[in-house]
Amino acid sequence: MLMSVGSLAAMGVALGSVLGVASRYLAVEEDPIEAELQAMLPGSQCGQCGYVGCAQAAAALAKGEAPVTLCPPGGKATAEALAAKLGVKVDLSAVADTGPRIAEVTEEICIGCCRCMKVCPTDAIIGAAKQIHNVIREACTGCSSCVDVCPTEALGMAPIPVTLQHWTWPKPTLAAAAVHA
Repeated sequence: MLMSVGSLAAMGVALGSVLGVASRYLAVEEDPIEAELQAMLPGSQCGQCGYVGCAQAAAALAKGEAPVTLCPPGGKATAEALAAKLGVKVDLSAVADTGPRIAEVTEEICIGCCRCMKVCPTDAIIGAAKQIHNVIREACTGCSSCVDVCPTEALGMAPIPVTLQHWTWPKPTLAAAAVHA
């Protein structure tokens, strides 16, 4: 009994040390700018930018292969932040800034086809086949992937409603600070 426990412990230590050494010598160094750019992106992994996920979009931004206006859910604020980080000038006149939006189901015309559930990157849509679907507001990132696949146009994008749980005190402006000074 003690022999088998000892041999398993010895194998665990030996294999663990081999994995530890291998992780140091075979580690792939990542570009730190890519990690910073990925943190600036919304992280919805929606694919509207033309890349599979935000990590690939950040890599393309770091290499200069993609414009800073590539992220529709991010809007103007994300494009401005990316341009400032990369030190490039950007024309934001073509970027639509509708503010934060979430998907909303019109229950009267939803047929429960489940197409929207299959394309949602965050599993924010719940429902069953031939049943009315609904959107979990806290999980929806506003990528609008579901709107394009809905055959009955039951899904649409709506502004995030202001509720007591989501309301925040507005930040002071410079003009308001000058008046009170």
